[in-house]
This record gives sequence, structure tokens and C-alpha cells, in this order.
Amino acid sequence: MDKQLIHITRSFLPPMEEYIAYLEQIWDSNQLTNNGALVQELEQKLKEYLGVSHLFFINNGTTALQIAIKASGLHDEVITTPFSYVATTSSLVWEGCQPVFVDIDPHTLCIDAELIEAAITKRTTGIVATHVYGIPCDVEKIGAIAQKYGLKVLYDAAHTFGGRYQGKSVVSYGDISALSFHATKLFHTGEGGAIITEDEELAHRISYMRNFGHKGKEDFWGLGINGKNTEFHAAMGLCNLPYIGEIIASREEICGWYDEFLSATILTRPILPEGCQYNFAYYPVIFQSESELIQSQDQLNENNIFPRRYFYPSLSNLPYKNDQHMPISEDISSRILCLPLFPGLMIDVVELISQIIRSCLK
Repeated sequence: MDKQLIHITRSFLPPMEEYIAYLEQIWDSNQLTNNGALVQELEQKLKEYLGVSHLFFINNGTTALQIAIKASGLHDEVITTPFSYVATTSSLVWEGCQPVFVDIDPHTLCIDAELIEAAITKRTTGIVATHVYGIPCDVEKIGAIAQKYGLKVLYDAAHTFGGRYQGKSVVSYGDISALSFHATKLFHTGEGGAIITEDEELAHRISYMRNFGHKGKEDFWGLGINGKNTEFHAAMGLCNLPYIGEIIASREEICGWYDEFLSATILTRPILPEGCQYNFAYYPVIFQSESELIQSQDQLNENNIFPRRYFYPSLSNLPYKNDQHMPISEDISSRILCLPLFPGLMIDVVELISQIIRSCLK
């Protein structure tokens, strides 16, 4: 094990022969992209699995966010979270919006819905919130605020695949959800993402925006970019989707091992809201101090184990967006570490990780 590198995640790969069978279909059709049969099949199966009306397979999660922002007509000020991956903020800035940060709930680590209303101004056009680590935001409160002020709600749902809240898929909440199917995610297509909406008008807009704005071959509905994905990536998704139940179950078992081995420590964890059926996307732990985190991380690295400071830094500290102090986000981001979690991670490795961390705690 000394020579084996243990990273925060390891991509699930289906049996090679199953992927090859799809490759043979691609070779037979000679259609590699442009809304091919496998893309259409994957979209349909994902809609059925997630229980949603409209789903568009996109080339990555960041493009999904950017199209969602544009399709929703967001501009000027947009309320968002400082505790997320950088793409949540950078997509807003890239699309010409001004992110207005609202600090996070110290328990769920999602945007604190109780603080949103105070941040709304006449310039506010929407709310972009992240279901952090797959933990649902306070969707009821956010939805009520949005309705009161006539705002669009977009969820960065990159971590939510397979998770449910109040009996529904987490991705079904809000006007739009943007997903990531990157190779590091619980469900992946190598590279990829998706946009989900229940709104017919938004769905129409997204349908042409991801394909250069095309209306047929020689006409255009409006402005668009190239957000399409390929048959090769769809094939990976079609191979992986049947295993999603096993993947989540395996991750749940590993999380249980961590719970057992770390139970006697002073580490804390995010709290799941009532009604959440979690997908075990990540295993984050919060240290008492940044120095203990760094010491633990260094000791783990010396043993070829590589957790990740995720999310770090707080997005309120980005060089192009640093005019708001977010004390809770900045504090949590300095003390939180995501531990390795993936199917195939052995119990002896989880025990070693836990032992190393325990040895670094005061």
C-alpha cells in the first residue's frame, strides 16, 4: 500500500466490454456528435431516473451553468454563495453579472436562506445557490423569497446526483438546476454536465442556446454557443447509470467506516436537513483549527494519501471578487477537508486515514 496513491476520489469505470459495445454502435452509425442516438438515449434515461421533464446533456458543468444563467436572463446583481467551487462565481462574472454574496448556514454549509432577503436590492435579478456536497439548500425558504420578489432561482447541483429531498430528486427544485458529470463525480460521463428545468419556455431557450442558436440548418432562434456533448461521453454515461445504486451503497458503507473510526474525535460534519435522502457524494470533516487541518493533510500526504481542501478558499476571497467579508464561509473553508471516498476504497485504508488524523488532533 505504501506505493499506492490514494486520492480524494477515483473514477468509476464500467466493464470495458460494455463500453466497447457502445463504441461499436458509434462506428456503425458514423455519428460522433450533433445530438446522436446515444445522447438522446442518455437524456431520456436520465429524465426517467431523476423524474424530471426536461434535461439537456451538456459538454461540462460550467457550460451548463453559463447557459442556465443566460437562458434565465440573469444580469446585474445575483445573490449567491461564497462556499462553492469557483465555477459558481466565475460563471456569473463571465456572463456579466455581479455576484452578491450571502454567508452560509454553519450547519448545512449551504447559503443561509434567512440572510437572503436583506441582500435583495432593486438591481437583484436572481439567486444562484449550491447544494453543497449534495446537501439540499433550504429550497422552501428560497422559493418563497424568489416568488415574493419575482426572482429566478438557479441551483448549482453538481454534487446532487441520486440525492432526494422530501421525496423528490434534489435537481427538481428551482427554475433550473445545473449538474456536473465530470470524471470525479458520483455519476460521470468522463466530461459532461446537464441542465434541468420544468419550465417549457426555459427548456426551449436552452435547447437552442446549447447548439449555436440553430433553428434547423439554415435559420436561428437566437444567440447560442456550442454546449453539445458527444456520443462517446453519452456512451460512458449509459454504461455507468445502471451501477449508480451500487455506487451510492458502496459510498454509504465507506462513510459508515469513517463515522466509526472518527467517532471519538472533536471533528464535526455538516448536518443533513430533515427529509434528505443523501447520496454520499463527499465525506467532509471540520477541524477545530486550520493548523490541525494542515498538520493532518501533511501527514496524510507523507503516506501517499491526498485529501482535498474543498472548498478553499472562500469565494469571497477571489482576486476578482473580494469586496465582501463572509465570516462563516471564510472560517469554515479554512478548516474543512474532504477525505478520500470512492467505491473500492478498503476499510484498512479508511482506518489508516482515521488513525493519522486522530494522531494530529490535540
